Amino acid sequence: MNNTPHTDKEVRDMLDTIGVGSIDELFPGIEAGSHQMELEAGKSEFEVLEIFKNASERNIRLANFAGGGFYDHYIPAAVDALASKPEFYTSYTPYQPECSQGTLQSIYEYQTSICRITGMEAANASLYDGGTALAEGVLMAMRITKRSKIVLDPTVNPL
Repeated sequence: MNNTPHTDKEVRDMLDTIGVGSIDELFPGIEAGSHQMELEAGKSEFEVLEIFKNASERNIRLANFAGGGFYDHYIPAAVDALASKPEFYTSYTPYQPECSQGTLQSIYEYQTSICRITGMEAANASLYDGGTALAEGVLMAMRITKRSKIVLDPTVNPL
């Protein structure tokens, strides 16, 4: 099963652009082909994650940045997708307690982890969608730094 998101032509164009003859040349000191993994068809999500976990354990561990509330557990991707459907939590605004307690807990854990990892005094996360969160962050940064210009990555969706 090949999960490479790029066509052979795209890969060739990228390699040509950076002046490398093959993907294997990007990984000096690593056995040729060992950065690719073939998976048998029909594996469950859990089985594939176990394969990746076992493969990753062969890597050198430098540091563990997991903070409070992070521990080994497995939640299938479908659980998050289903649990975030609006009809499962409330017919009202997402700020209602029926929905927000679990979300608030996850936001708290995220903010705490980011502060511990970066050494910042505060980190912000919210129930807003990504675009609104980006705007919040930009406005906060402009207010705090008194700057009037921002730089955005060209891959940010303009919509």
